[in-house]
Amino acid sequence: MTRHFSIALLTTAIFATPVLAGSVPAEMDLDGNGSLSLAEMQATFPELTSETFALIDVNSDGEADDSEIAAAIEAGYLVVNS
Repeated sequence: MTRHFSIALLTTAIFATPVLAGSVPAEMDLDGNGSLSLAEMQATFPELTSETFALIDVNSDGEADDSEIAAAIEAGYLVVNS
């Protein structure tokens, strides 16, 4: 229970606010390219599978940009507790 709560707080603090504001969080964007790879997203969402990432990565470029991430949150592919 504590682990899930900690992940929820971390996810909210690092991820939700910048994405909803229209930018990829620098804390997650390890290579600084403005989008997130599967590996970068799995650092915050360890349960994220490559199949789900493929649904998020609408343009199939191997990266999730801010609009794709926002759409994934809206669709329920990524659960962000606020």
